[in-house]
Amino acid sequence: MKKRIGDLFESRQGQMDDMLHRDFISNGIATFPCKISSFYDIVNPLSARRYETPNPDFTAYLESGAEVLPPDCPIVLEIIEDCLTDEERMIIKAVVREYYAYKLGMVEKEEKRHKKRFVIMSIGLVLSAFLLWFSQGLGEIPRELFFVLFWFMGDTLCDYILLTGHDLRRDRKAAGQLASIKVTFSKSFDESDYTQAEIDKLYAEIEKDVKGTLK
Repeated sequence: MKKRIGDLFESRQGQMDDMLHRDFISNGIATFPCKISSFYDIVNPLSARRYETPNPDFTAYLESGAEVLPPDCPIVLEIIEDCLTDEERMIIKAVVREYYAYKLGMVEKEEKRHKKRFVIMSIGLVLSAFLLWFSQGLGEIPRELFFVLFWFMGDTLCDYILLTGHDLRRDRKAAGQLASIKVTFSKSFDESDYTQAEIDKLYAEIEKDVKGTLK
């Protein structure tokens, strides 16, 4: 019986998709309600005016939810409050936008570093292949060195193509998803389906934002 119970535990299936669609996603849009009682629930109380940074508890809450979302799902952050001024709402929008734009920039920087490495390794692989070809008349030790070089270059390229490249594209899409987040404010949270007009408007705003960042 004990072994059978263990087998049952191993075969247990999660219900993440059902919970996501029940709790967060409506008509393809994920809404995260965030109830606050103070401006500093979102803005780090240690930061000075004009140099605001987000509260770590707030970013942890948002990112822990976003990391399980489908990659093609827009995010709306609905802040439930009755304590903010218009200026504080503008600051919060700017803090969220700039923080995740910075995070996206860091992912882009890492991606560019790996792409540069990929180009260098590709050139090195071709050169090492030529060296192996032209070193057929040399001794065993020089050919071993060229073979090790060829293997190293090839292994690095395969790792990028099959593993690292996929992870970087996933991380970039996730960072872009958070960088495109829309912040709204309300007095209370009411679960309601998005109308087609609201969905089209949100998609149009995201498309405009993305095109505005393209160089």
